[in-house]
Amino acid sequence: MAFAQPLWLFLLLLLPLLIYQYRRAAKRRHVTLQVSRLTAMKGIKTWVVYARNWIQFIRWLVVALIIIAMARPQLLWHEEEIVAESIDIMLVMDISPSMLSKDFRPDRLTVAKEVAASFVSRRPYDQLGLVVFSGGAFTQCPLTNDRRILQAFINNLQVGRLPDGTAIGMGLATAVRHLDKSDSKSKIVLLLTDGENNAGDLGPLTAATAAKALGVRVYTIGIGTDGLVQSPSYQNANGSFAFATRQMTFDTRLLEEMASITDGKFYRARSVSDLEEIYGEIENLEKTKVVTTSVRRTSELFFWFLNTVFCLLLLEMALRWGPLRVITV
Repeated sequence: MAFAQPLWLFLLLLLPLLIYQYRRAAKRRHVTLQVSRLTAMKGIKTWVVYARNWIQFIRWLVVALIIIAMARPQLLWHEEEIVAESIDIMLVMDISPSMLSKDFRPDRLTVAKEVAASFVSRRPYDQLGLVVFSGGAFTQCPLTNDRRILQAFINNLQVGRLPDGTAIGMGLATAVRHLDKSDSKSKIVLLLTDGENNAGDLGPLTAATAAKALGVRVYTIGIGTDGLVQSPSYQNANGSFAFATRQMTFDTRLLEEMASITDGKFYRARSVSDLEEIYGEIENLEKTKVVTTSVRRTSELFFWFLNTVFCLLLLEMALRWGPLRVITV
């Protein structure tokens, strides 16, 4: 709440002085009645006597409310109109068995899901989707503005839903084909994998060339460490995996070339902090353009004070010409 013309409120400071002067003048106008004993006046004062003494304060309240109304009290409303030039982002995630390797705690896939879900929550104006790949690829979630649905898909990712293998080219091609239907000016792919391409009918470089032709920029992320790692060796009959210590290697040249073709960038994540920093850097590189317009609306409240003034004046008139009426003889 605010006042459009607050200087009128200084008149309220004069009210105590006016009340004091009125009270002094009223005492001089009263007739003094002398009696021999105070008990003689016992029982004479009724509610009418008290009301007549205080009815004048209704007028002072009326004056105060009129001053406040002259100051024009207003209720302020602020609205924000947000115009965002969104970016379409497809997350492409490897769900091959090697993503269960335990050089990350508890494993690579769990960490990748947590960091990706956090990234999604920080992109409130963009459309995001999810493609997963192993020996094949499919769209897990199309482009959407619903963060909760996409995060639910990410959190439910599991190994074993696709044939074994690492079809990087198929994963990228599936995402690019989905982005080709988008009208957004900015389209990017975040591709995360931990292995070398060894499956699929389409090569990664061919898919990267197609992405470049369609204006899609690709950021590739290689997750995992080199050396001896506890990694799945075979799958049991009940669907669980047996682990063994294996020598892990990583072909970074392929991911670097894919990113270079599309004017993107390659990243290597050897720890959880590395992966978080990578998503943070991509977030800074691909900022959404947001324009915010503030709209100020006001609602005038002075008429409420004037309505109260009118009601108080009616009350005073009713009292003065009714039970508090003074008859002069």
